[in-house]
Amino acid sequence: MPPAVRFGVNYTPRQGWFHHWLDFDLDSVRADLDAIAGLGMDHIRVFPLWPYFQPNRALVRPRAVEQLVALVDAAAERGLDVNTDGLQGHLSSFDFLPAWTRTWHRRNLFTDPEVVDGEAHYLRTLAAALAGRPNFLGMTVGNEIAQFAAPPHPDPDPATPEETGRWLERMLAACAEGAPDRLHLHAEYDAVWYQDDQPFTPAQAARLGAVTAVHSWVFNGTAQLHGRTGAATEHHAAYLVELSKAWATDPARPVWLQEVGAPAPLVPPEHAAGFTRATVTHALDCPDLWGVTWWCSHDVSRELADFPELEYGLGLFTSEGVLKPAGAVLAEFVRERRARPAAAPAPRTTALVVDAGDDETAPRRSVCAPGGPVFEAFARLSADGARPTTVLASRAGDPAHLAARGITETVTPEAVLGRSATARPVDSPALRPAVPTAVPSAVPFTQSTESS
Repeated sequence: MPPAVRFGVNYTPRQGWFHHWLDFDLDSVRADLDAIAGLGMDHIRVFPLWPYFQPNRALVRPRAVEQLVALVDAAAERGLDVNTDGLQGHLSSFDFLPAWTRTWHRRNLFTDPEVVDGEAHYLRTLAAALAGRPNFLGMTVGNEIAQFAAPPHPDPDPATPEETGRWLERMLAACAEGAPDRLHLHAEYDAVWYQDDQPFTPAQAARLGAVTAVHSWVFNGTAQLHGRTGAATEHHAAYLVELSKAWATDPARPVWLQEVGAPAPLVPPEHAAGFTRATVTHALDCPDLWGVTWWCSHDVSRELADFPELEYGLGLFTSEGVLKPAGAVLAEFVRERRARPAAAPAPRTTALVVDAGDDETAPRRSVCAPGGPVFEAFARLSADGARPTTVLASRAGDPAHLAARGITETVTPEAVLGRSATARPVDSPALRPAVPTAVPSAVPFTQSTESS
């Protein structure tokens, strides 16, 4: 029997949101965790806010670290494992960066030697503090930190793909130094897969760290183009899981759907349960899925100001602690899976060919974005009842690679969208499709304002 898919939530404290670290109340945390455990979840992802924990490059506050450990211990008492993010970074449209990186101390987050040393020290310290806790899964380097590296961020810290690769390797090594043999990873938003000039790359996302993390938000142009119930919208999470596999060198590399939610008004509250059911059902049909971690546990209180409107209602519980329909749907998935453990999904045997340019830097990765040919072809195949995956054009003629992934045929976006022949068997020469001019251009990528 394959390992069971993990189910969890990104923990957003009901009282004070992530500012709760300033007025940490363990009893309030315990009440939140009781509610989460009551849904049957087996893990949470937690978010120390970086400036609160490391206000000076040489100071990681001991009291803040003790509070993080207390939260992890409280989770253990309720049967919950914990993944801890480090460099927060960016959450729900707000940036949280320490003063020693901004204004009068403005230094590049990814290339300045002193800043990088300070970041590594911070990650190592948090990991080491949690290394002895059996329910500590590991560290996520930071939450969607790629958004700091390029426009549309209003004040980016520019870096090259080579520099971001070295930075990621350094940060992951620091996590491993603090807590060896844990599941350490990094997590980027979908610009990594969709934005041509984003210096964090698909290859880095799919090869560095213990698992690949994908964050699925359908307000990125998906729901705008395809509607609430369109195949592209309901399969978006599955698409990102399968798209990541094109760049993975390990054919069985696990993929973690680390963030996914139902954003209003594109998914109205009365339809959130249906969207949740469809999204999770399709994601669970992806081989090698490590887990599903919903964004988020609790709504943001209306007493807090200046959040984008969609951020207030993404929780499985209201800010008063009342279970919402989407939460009931997730709890139902957990109960069903425990009552009847599922076999591993069958391999996805049809692979859509992805030609995003150079495999390492993907300078034309916008072909994968909403409106782009790869994206639209995947949606078309899914709507027709197929179970597509993806393969890089450079590997589409590699029989060993295809066999290792269970792929029996490859197909170009042109073929799916009606501009070429039908799917070709895997023993055909490598397919290197040109981007079809008749396919709608990709939706321009804009900065996410979601949970992360």
